[in-house]
Amino acid sequence: MARYDVYGVGNALVDQEFEVEDSFFAENNIEKGLMTLVEFDQQEALLAALRNRYGLKKQAGGGSAGNTLYALSQFGGEAYFACKIASDDTGDFYLDELGHHNIDTNIGYREDGTSGRCVVMISPDAERTMHTYLGVSVNFSLEELDFDAAARSEYIYIEGYMVTSPPAKAAIIKLKSFAEENQVKTAMTFSDPAMLEYFKDHINDALGAGVDMLFCNLQEAQLWSGKESIDEVCEALKTKARRFALTLGPDGALLFDGAKFIEIAGNEVEAVDTNGAGDMFAGAFMYAITQGMDFTTAGKLASLAASKVVSKFGPRLKSSEHADILVEAGLLSSN
Repeated sequence: MARYDVYGVGNALVDQEFEVEDSFFAENNIEKGLMTLVEFDQQEALLAALRNRYGLKKQAGGGSAGNTLYALSQFGGEAYFACKIASDDTGDFYLDELGHHNIDTNIGYREDGTSGRCVVMISPDAERTMHTYLGVSVNFSLEELDFDAAARSEYIYIEGYMVTSPPAKAAIIKLKSFAEENQVKTAMTFSDPAMLEYFKDHINDALGAGVDMLFCNLQEAQLWSGKESIDEVCEALKTKARRFALTLGPDGALLFDGAKFIEIAGNEVEAVDTNGAGDMFAGAFMYAITQGMDFTTAGKLASLAASKVVSKFGPRLKSSEHADILVEAGLLSSN
């Protein structure tokens, strides 16, 4: 029997969020809506400009897989997170934000250096634009993997951002191969349109022959497949994903359970910050299917949970809010 519902691999990052005007992007030559990797000095200069002009809106634990596993664990799932942080204040903050509820990690020895940070700029349309300095996460390698824990998991979960680092890419490919050899199901998220614009070949290397479960939004799927229509996109996804969730923003999601397509309606909400929406969708969805729920139930829970995240600033909800979502979804008694 599996010890963990999901064994996830990802970059451990602390998010620093700012509300900005669209003009800020043009003035600073920033491509809106994408994640861009930057060096430490570049990020420091951007942070200085943002703090001087807008002031920090929120600081929170982040990272795509980290957010997903946090959500899964707060709903009640068992998670293991393989990541890399330094022995610094940012790393201390990240561990504290990660929480200690049902999440095990590989973090023991923490080397000197700088932990990863992500500058998140939220525009008036609630879209997030990110400039990321990976810090020691860029050196994530096979040494950070616990294959025994992975073997005792129902799923391994890989974030697409990992392909930007050669040693991290090699590690996730090895982990995926190990999972397949040990009858552990595989899941992956494309993570960001930038991964398909600039690292598509690397994403395909990580996908290999395919995964059991894939998460992506429509823009990412279009960039990956080279197709425009949803029908053509879905046919392309089926060649690499035995099952998948295609998120459609406020329009909900389209799921493929391996046999049929399932439409999931969106939830009306005033979005203020889309940072973490896809991560929450994946976390709630993975929680549901590892607890034996069907795709329809999982999709409805995930859509509801994502709508709660986008209505607030920051990529994660408070622990207690996850229980409220389960109650609202009819999956937990309010008594």
